[in-house]
Amino acid sequence: MGTQALTTTIEDSPARRELLLGGQKSGKSRRAEQLAASWLAQGGGRCAVLLATAQAHDAEMQARIERHRADRADRIPDLRCVEAPLDLAGAIAAHGAPQVLLVVDCLTLWLTNRMMPMGEPEPAARIAIAQDELLAALQAAPGPVVLVSNEIGLGVIPLGAQVRGFVDALGMLNQRVAALCDRVCFMAAGLPMLLKGQA
Repeated sequence: MGTQALTTTIEDSPARRELLLGGQKSGKSRRAEQLAASWLAQGGGRCAVLLATAQAHDAEMQARIERHRADRADRIPDLRCVEAPLDLAGAIAAHGAPQVLLVVDCLTLWLTNRMMPMGEPEPAARIAIAQDELLAALQAAPGPVVLVSNEIGLGVIPLGAQVRGFVDALGMLNQRVAALCDRVCFMAAGLPMLLKGQA
């Protein structure tokens, strides 16, 4: 049985639904911005909305978020940002439209906000419902959606049960989202490698 060759020659036009996976600083978010810029460059009343899931619980994270906002504004000023740390399904439904590209950055932080919040964690059943709602919203989105997520299961097995549970949960969420997406790319050193779909 043949296997699909990995490639870094992938067009900059977003797929109908696209998932970008990779490690930290692998180029996932920058690739999502490139897809948004390509979408916007086609004109015709198109717009792009970033659904940001990060929350600032300390000064370092606040500074990181502000730095990302400023850098993003320089690179792609027409990309509008909406905070969606918890109700990602609602944000997709509220902001999706045929002429709107949604960029979800990122699924990892969204799941962290659900499973490991600063306060009391949500019940597992509620987290499962939220994931089902997210997948339903993704399927129903009337315009293109680009999702960013981390691949965190490639390193050593974490010692703590909570962290092991999170790694498992994110891996399963990535699999479910990838199954719905038309194109899936793995990012490494700023280079996209095609895992699913057309280049």
